[in-house]
Amino acid sequence: MRYVGLARYSGPRALNAALQPAIEDPFALDRPQDYGRWRERKLARYPQRVEDLIVEVRDPRSLSDSEAAEIQRVCGAANMAVYASPLADLADKDIARRLGACLGLERLQANPLADEDGITSLEAVPEKSARGYIPYSNRRLLWHTDGYYNAPEQRIRAFLLHCVRPAAAGGENRLLDHEIAYLLLRDADPQYVQALSAPDAMTIPANTEAGAVARPAQTGPVFSTDGGALHMRYTARTRSIEWRPDEVTQAAVRHLRQILDSGSPYVFRLRLQGGQGLVCNNVLHDRSEFTDAPGAGRLVYRARYADRIGPA
Repeated sequence: MRYVGLARYSGPRALNAALQPAIEDPFALDRPQDYGRWRERKLARYPQRVEDLIVEVRDPRSLSDSEAAEIQRVCGAANMAVYASPLADLADKDIARRLGACLGLERLQANPLADEDGITSLEAVPEKSARGYIPYSNRRLLWHTDGYYNAPEQRIRAFLLHCVRPAAAGGENRLLDHEIAYLLLRDADPQYVQALSAPDAMTIPANTEAGAVARPAQTGPVFSTDGGALHMRYTARTRSIEWRPDEVTQAAVRHLRQILDSGSPYVFRLRLQGGQGLVCNNVLHDRSEFTDAPGAGRLVYRARYADRIGPA
């Protein structure tokens, strides 16, 4: 497993950040002091290496109180955690379902190609990939957050991936906490955040199959707040997407792409092994292309939720 280290605060400064007063609204552009306090706390707590995200668990279907609390603690710092269990090669959907329930994730948001139980088996399926659905192929997936094409009432707040079998080669994910993406954009120029928070910042055109509309066009912001939490809606696709054409929005999109693809020290790299899984509050992620072994293809269960992973 490879990682890129992160610069973070430690020692007295981190302690001082933890003791600061409550922050009312760090994502309001007219409250720079709230943002400054939130920013300091965020960087003080942020993991330094991908190994800092990993929580060893005995059985993800039945987390102990201490295991669940540790996953929630890590998610509280980075909006994501990785669990590692001895259950490699066990194709059991209950792993995803019961682990999610242990973390307060209960409202599954099934996509049209999900399995009947609402949990998706991500593997190479020629019939689905031929229709243009890249997650069901071995091709690379560009940076995105899940459900970026959904209506607001179908917002994906969290998802989990459980790896039953990794690919023979490839299938690595890059991961970036969406709060860090916001922080880097706001530090570069607050106008970038303002532009990407506009209600018409990004439009995903309608999805049509055989002349019928399978999903209507969706227009909305990249950044929004949801019950006080930051939500991000993004895809790095250059086709089937329309960005607001003003100069600031275009510059913000270019800067975000630079953050994602220029080897930022805030990006983690992770290749899930059998028995491992990612749980997160819908962070930015991608996936490299992969090669399957004969008769034993890559299999990952994905569960998407309307709930967020909260603190312990």
